[in-house]
Amino acid sequence: MYLNCHSYYSLRFGTFSEVDLLELAKANGVKHLALTDINNTSACLNFIRKAKDYNIKPAVGIDFRNGAKQQFVGIAKNNDGFQELNTFLSEYAHQKKQLPDLSPKFENAFVIYPLEQVMQLEKTKFENFEFIGITINDLKKLPFTIYKDYEDKLVIQQQVTIRNKKDFNAHRLLRAIDNNTLLSKLSKTEECSEHDKMYPEADLAEIFQLFPFILENTKQLLNACSVEFNFGADRISQNQSLYLESEEADFNYLKKLCEQKIYRRYPYPSEKVRERLETELKTIKEMSFVSYFLINYDIVSYSKSQGYIHVGRGSGANSIVAYIIGITDVDPIELDLYFERFINPFRKSPPDFDIDFSWKERNDITEYIFKRFKNVALLAVYNTFKFRAVVRELGKVFGMPKEEIDKICTGRYQKPEFDEMGALVIKYGELIQGFPNYVSVHSCGILILDKPIHYYSATNMPPKGFPTVQFDMIIAEDAGIFKFDILGQRGLAKIKDTLEIIKYNRPEAPEIDITDVEKFKTDPKVNALLKNGKATGAYYVESPAMRGLMCKLQTQDYLGLVAASSIIRPGVSGSGMKQEFIKRQRHPERRKEANPILLKIMPETYGIMVYQEDVLKVANQFAGLTLGEADVLRRGMSGKFRSRAEFQAVEDKFIANCKTKGYTDALTLEVWEQIKSFAGYAFAKGHSASYAVESYQSLYLKCYYPLEFMVAVLNNGGGFYSTEHYIHETKMCQGIIKTPCINKSDHPNTIEGNTIYLGFGYLKNLESYTVKRILTERQLYGTFKSLDDFIDRVVISIEQLTILIRIGAFSFTEIPKSELLWNAIFKINSSKAKTPQKQLFKPNHKAFTLPTLNSSWIEDAYDQMELLGFPLCNYFDLINEPIREHIKAKNMFQYRTKNVLLYGKLVNTRFHKGATGKLMRFCTFVDDEGCYFDTVHFHDTVEKYPIHGIGIYACYGKITEEFDFCSVEIIWTQKMALKPDPRLN
Repeated sequence: MYLNCHSYYSLRFGTFSEVDLLELAKANGVKHLALTDINNTSACLNFIRKAKDYNIKPAVGIDFRNGAKQQFVGIAKNNDGFQELNTFLSEYAHQKKQLPDLSPKFENAFVIYPLEQVMQLEKTKFENFEFIGITINDLKKLPFTIYKDYEDKLVIQQQVTIRNKKDFNAHRLLRAIDNNTLLSKLSKTEECSEHDKMYPEADLAEIFQLFPFILENTKQLLNACSVEFNFGADRISQNQSLYLESEEADFNYLKKLCEQKIYRRYPYPSEKVRERLETELKTIKEMSFVSYFLINYDIVSYSKSQGYIHVGRGSGANSIVAYIIGITDVDPIELDLYFERFINPFRKSPPDFDIDFSWKERNDITEYIFKRFKNVALLAVYNTFKFRAVVRELGKVFGMPKEEIDKICTGRYQKPEFDEMGALVIKYGELIQGFPNYVSVHSCGILILDKPIHYYSATNMPPKGFPTVQFDMIIAEDAGIFKFDILGQRGLAKIKDTLEIIKYNRPEAPEIDITDVEKFKTDPKVNALLKNGKATGAYYVESPAMRGLMCKLQTQDYLGLVAASSIIRPGVSGSGMKQEFIKRQRHPERRKEANPILLKIMPETYGIMVYQEDVLKVANQFAGLTLGEADVLRRGMSGKFRSRAEFQAVEDKFIANCKTKGYTDALTLEVWEQIKSFAGYAFAKGHSASYAVESYQSLYLKCYYPLEFMVAVLNNGGGFYSTEHYIHETKMCQGIIKTPCINKSDHPNTIEGNTIYLGFGYLKNLESYTVKRILTERQLYGTFKSLDDFIDRVVISIEQLTILIRIGAFSFTEIPKSELLWNAIFKINSSKAKTPQKQLFKPNHKAFTLPTLNSSWIEDAYDQMELLGFPLCNYFDLINEPIREHIKAKNMFQYRTKNVLLYGKLVNTRFHKGATGKLMRFCTFVDDEGCYFDTVHFHDTVEKYPIHGIGIYACYGKITEEFDFCSVEIIWTQKMALKPDPRLN
């Protein structure tokens, strides 16, 4: 009987979820109601999905509003009507137009105008699909209007937005936040009514007893509405089902592609390869995933035609079909990848292909997909209110001082110490926390569907410029809508840019086939970088933790890197199995200690679960679960699964089966805890292998073209470390770093031989139009000969010119900076009118006689720190304290268990809470020879000897060693004082 109900997806208006709405309806004996969120359909699919759990017949629609003013409510008669409403809303949302007073003529949807709107418009003619909505409050005025006689057009429109006073207060706060106003100044027109709540159905019938025809009209309208989708076990894939004209044509094309391309991957295909290929093709056909493969192949083919590099990863990397046709570059035969993790008859969702492109090229790929396929949209994600953000907003709404808001945000307070206002902020902050705040774009999900997108949802048009649905991944998958993952990453951009830089900086170098990964995997020089942890700049293997792990594992081959990529994940580490894996890797005799059953299941990883596939293997072969049940286990632990009841049932069966098999409770518990501790974090093996392929590509370039590679790393925003550290690494590769130069630099960094000129982009206060003018002038009319020549040709203020002089952009003139600065001040009138028009005649510049002005490399260093954020000199040269006797990082192994002193420049630091809850700190430093050393700061030294930002630290502590990898257990640290800034004298 309720035609106008809101959930909290009526953003900054509604106060509870769509499931709460169903619970409310059940509590009030309501058997039929419509969810009509304001200009939003985010909750519609889940509302329909969950309604049957409450024995409620759902209807869905949209509450069309301009701001808070209701224009009309549309309710879908059927799925086509839902599409009509979505299309109409989307048209206005995309163009950001105001909605009209009157609705268009819908063929399959009802429209309800609120009585107030009808009276204002003086509307007297109504189409068959149009009705007049009457609230409980409207019953007072209805008898005195002409509309009392429109008996066949009147329906109940009792809006449901709140449940109680607390909800109403929360609603008003949300409206104040939305309007960016004080609560005391919030207009009543922006609020709902305190009466906009649900009444028991019997009470509603009694309230409208004098108007039985209104009750009957409402029942008939709702009975005429039925929107249906299939969910869960009943779902049917909604993805584009055909690539060509028929299923047969699709399959023949996929088979033909495999036949044509198999010899590129396998010059002499073995029987094992042939059998695997035949099995996969048969399964892919039976499960109707042929078009999914062909669409991914189409996207990758376009990428290759444009000269782009991609990485295909995810569980799809387990597929030999994907490997043969070029979606992935991971050989599932070589790695013995578990086919059933990728696709199996128990799994209705298609295989998961995560396809990475360069962050620079991803937008073009997305555009291609939208042009190439018919029904395309981006997937949404809900950005929810976080507690701190809510507190800040509520504090502003209540007009609280910033200091009090900050105090609540930090969480360092006792509730009694706040006044009533502060207590309200905390109370409603905790209530609103977790509400959806706005609908955003999923980081990588694209939908390519059979039916029009608006069949499922209205769409927004975010700044990306691509239509975006209003529901998220969880409900999408439940409804059979499976996303294509198109990601952008910087690692691939580094590889592509390196290849381009090599072409112009090393024209004599042979052509590089970056896809020839087999060559890279067996290169001893490349593998030596892994083994020695010298992979700075290389994708996924450069972090201190990964560097240390590879040294401990002595990683020096592809399979070792695949394993390392997975065991570094929190799950394996958290279960304590990372340490055990290293021990069994380094000491083969220890492998005998593994449980024989687990060792037989996972011989490659010494009986230790390392990959997601291992969860399936153990659940299936150890505990006797079916592959379908095993996948429920894996997905349940990853947090992507909805049914906790189904997961619990699988857990119970796991334990019961182990008991039946005669395992001890201790063994069962040990295996279960291993699964539980890491299943949600572990990678699929194919996923790790895909990362490893990209790592090898990066490492090959780092090994043989280190300077070109490091320039590409810098030009793509670096990676794990700071720009300063990547510049340090470039110097370690024998690069000569020069400050930005008006004749050599571009916005990014440039390289000539082994000399790298830093880009203008590092100069934080240099305005973009200044850079544009310099580069344009230089490109059109050649390099600048002198300061005078530059001033004549480039319109620039004295402030901007000063930045260039101080950073050394005119060092080619060999005139001291101080002299250049005085000349610039004399020759530029900083207040003169700026004009881009070129001068017809060059003015004669006066020559000024200046006294000798002293400057020093220390002054240059401080200028660089101010303008670039870091100095280009050796940081150790800036120390202004005596250096005591100390050891070098390369000699740490000789001093195991001894207390020693090292000096290092801070590279990276992070905090960690130990098992006892006490704070620890891990730091990475480089010594004056550029060698790394790592430090561990236990809780007693974390606060006593803090690490305050970049600088040189004296680090005194005990050398500890684990698997030949040394680190320093800190006893004390001291930040070294630097030489004073001579510019302040």
